[in-house]
Amino acid sequence: MTNLPPLTRQTIWAILNNELDDDTVNRLVWNGLGYRYDETLGRWETSEVSPEWREAYPEPPNFIESRPATVKLTRAIPAQNKQLLKEELGFSGYKVGELVPRLTRRATMANWLLSYMQQTGLDLS
Repeated sequence: MTNLPPLTRQTIWAILNNELDDDTVNRLVWNGLGYRYDETLGRWETSEVSPEWREAYPEPPNFIESRPATVKLTRAIPAQNKQLLKEELGFSGYKVGELVPRLTRRATMANWLLSYMQQTGLDLS
């Protein structure tokens, strides 16, 4: 997947602040999960995707549109990483009027990416 922004604190903030488009946010998560698009074959390569994700989603799901996929993503975040947005970024959440599925799903995706960064040793600073 080309043209993805680097996984940095700034990128996570851009997700939370709705500065990155939904497609880019989806592609960042897909990349972290191991989905790769093979342009030559015109299909998704899933050899790097964990069996539980590959079985449930042979093609990467649109996390913005799919509540079940977002629930699965939430459950994939280790318990000790559930509060990373708050602990690492100081993100206090959205205001009541902003609590719409699209933004809360983006927050879940941002938290999963932050957890992924921590688990893979990427710099969180």
